[in-house]
Amino acid sequence: MAAGWDWETGEGLLGIDDPADWDAAYERGERRLGTAAIGLAFNCPLEAASPRIITAMRLPDRGQRGFAFTAAGTAARLNGRLTPELYAALRAEGHRGVAENAVDDTLTFVPFRQLPWWFTWRTVASKVEDKAQTWRLEASYAVEDVRNAVRRRRR
Repeated sequence: MAAGWDWETGEGLLGIDDPADWDAAYERGERRLGTAAIGLAFNCPLEAASPRIITAMRLPDRGQRGFAFTAAGTAARLNGRLTPELYAALRAEGHRGVAENAVDDTLTFVPFRQLPWWFTWRTVASKVEDKAQTWRLEASYAVEDVRNAVRRRRR
């Protein structure tokens, strides 16, 4: 199927299913390796895709690095787990920037008890942040309701 992959435009790379093709493209210095990493996450066993996804996370092109993190999130969605190396790469990047969605996908699709300690802490911190945001919004809505009631009374 390698003939169907256009490394110049990225056409068909989500269908890549052979890690050796990805490795050969990396050796040639192809530009769309992050896109192809998503294809590996879709079509290959996690253990085969993981080292390539991690390599793609270190690419110089920020957009392709972003696709590599998308591939990690996709792997978490599809497998319900990640390799220790992928967990480490996501932890190193943190819950911000290009890794934010991948970390969120990991927290959503990997069972809580199977998460490494940093991710369990991140889950708890995320829930606390969400609750604080909810309270802040509820308070601001209450203040707005009081303002509107006072304005209606003055009319």
